[in-house]
Amino acid sequence: MNSQTSTEAHKDLLYDIGMHRGEDTDYYLKKGFRVIGFEADPELIEYCKSRFLPAIERGRLVIVEGAIVEQQFGETVGRTVKFYRNLENSVWGTINDTWVHKNEKLGTHYRVVEVKGVDFTECLKKYGIPYYMKIDIEGSDTICLRSLLGFEPRPSYVSMESEKVSFEKLRKELNLLEQLGYDELQAIQQGSVHCQAEPTSSHEGVYVGHAFQQGSSGLFGKDLPGGWKSKGQILREYKMIFILYRLFGDNSLLNKFMIGRRFMRVVEGALRRPLPGWFDTHARHPSAAS
Repeated sequence: MNSQTSTEAHKDLLYDIGMHRGEDTDYYLKKGFRVIGFEADPELIEYCKSRFLPAIERGRLVIVEGAIVEQQFGETVGRTVKFYRNLENSVWGTINDTWVHKNEKLGTHYRVVEVKGVDFTECLKKYGIPYYMKIDIEGSDTICLRSLLGFEPRPSYVSMESEKVSFEKLRKELNLLEQLGYDELQAIQQGSVHCQAEPTSSHEGVYVGHAFQQGSSGLFGKDLPGGWKSKGQILREYKMIFILYRLFGDNSLLNKFMIGRRFMRVVEGALRRPLPGWFDTHARHPSAAS
């Protein structure tokens, strides 16, 4: 017996999960897509409501307010959860205690606010399956992917911020994508997204000559500049990336000393991107071909 839920897929619909200040939503709307945006931070929600008021009024954008959480053991939709607002870097807001402790070691501070819990499975039922699903919710990305296990069809494309501390956790992320049927992958360095150029012959929506802001997710789908790779190939690529994390990442020996941090800033300035930065994993489903 098939336990999956059949839900309508919409080729003109994108999910922006972790919309922050709408850096990606702005791009998606310009290109002609409808957007379901997800945001937990109350201040960022109010900002986006004001910024995108015309799109909201025309029904082209819906903002789902609250933090996406696991729904287990009969938990009620809409229960409140602790959301940690980062006071120095708003993009680091999270419900994940591990991420809070990790970022506090880097000298940042958090303030706790109570926000509504969001059942992502119910959102998929309500709004349908998007063409592309961008996920960036600081340590909770796999909640959204696991929700997709109960649905058919699947988004043609998904992206998520990849694990950068534990290679075993990264492997589990790739295993989950494989379980969902995604068999082609790319690792995209996010610190250099502001250097990306929208292709004039864009295959995703209309060409708008968009300039990507620092912190945005950048190009997606058919417009990605790299070549698609198998799971085995992307694992080998991430093994090299993890070597760079150990040499230059947050917990590296260089980062523990002032002279090392100064050296890294000089190198990053020359490269015009963080070293080694962080990566998003993009995945393409076989259904994208049709």
